[in-house]
Amino acid sequence: MLGRLFLDHPRSVQESYGEHAVFAGGFALRLFAAGGAALIHAVIPCVFERTASRMVAQMHARLQNRGR
Repeated sequence: MLGRLFLDHPRSVQESYGEHAVFAGGFALRLFAAGGAALIHAVIPCVFERTASRMVAQMHARLQNRGR
């Protein structure tokens, strides 16, 4: 049961538990940064005009190339 909860998914993307934790944690930080840029852009439209969308596109491209 614990193996299924903690190890099956990391193995499916060819990572150890620790490697997956580092990747997912870094991804979460980038999502927070993109969200912050979008929030600032919402208040001051001339700031961070393409930052959040560029960050999301980069993250999407990175995810598409994982575990294959």
